[in-house]
Amino acid sequence: MPDDPKTADPFAHHPELRDLIKDPLTSRFRELSLDHVRMLMDEHGLQGGWWYSNEEREALRAAFMPELTGGDLWVFGYGSLMTDPGLLFAEVRRATLPRHARKFILRDENGARGRPEAPGLMAALDTAGDEDVCEGLAFRIRAELVEQETEILWRREMIAPGYHATIVPARIGGLDVPVLAFLADHDADVIVTDISRAEQIQMIATGKGFFGSSQEYLENIDRQFAALGIVDPEVADLLRDVRTHAAPSH
Repeated sequence: MPDDPKTADPFAHHPELRDLIKDPLTSRFRELSLDHVRMLMDEHGLQGGWWYSNEEREALRAAFMPELTGGDLWVFGYGSLMTDPGLLFAEVRRATLPRHARKFILRDENGARGRPEAPGLMAALDTAGDEDVCEGLAFRIRAELVEQETEILWRREMIAPGYHATIVPARIGGLDVPVLAFLADHDADVIVTDISRAEQIQMIATGKGFFGSSQEYLENIDRQFAALGIVDPEVADLLRDVRTHAAPSH
């Protein structure tokens, strides 16, 4: 998509998101590093070693970069990226991914939003049927910042096995636009595709870690959808069930 002079303001198309998306310059994810994660794991008495080394992670990024065109890059967010992208973006747009779905199948026992004794659960982007569509946000990164911002993004999304970085077509403003998306890696231990509804509810209701709770994560997604007028029955129903589970019984 060519530059639009009307989008000098990143929120020109969605002013309602201005107060719902964290300022990238104050985001903890810009400074996230393997050393920082090691420190957090030690502070919380958690087992480490599940991550990629810096060299492994950068090798994965280097292998992916030739897939880019050299122009601006759109990054698709469907979970925490929607509220706290941690990226210097020139534009944010509502976007949809045909034949994909947001699935709550990413189990966290490593400390971010869950622990071994009380795992947390987050969403992963997965392929789906022809009738399925995943709604989210796309953030446009200017070409001159792509190298810098993808290095930051890889430290977050590719800190450990869990995703495959890929370019997929999204619908943005009525056009088909290639976007960078992180798809669930079904070979990764953290991706649990056979999880039951009861397990999902339990994990989201009880999972907590150094980045917050799994319930907070789900509530942030629900809040963003409300601002955009997106109706997602899966998110709404899951949040309702989690709140019911967490409510004190009388």
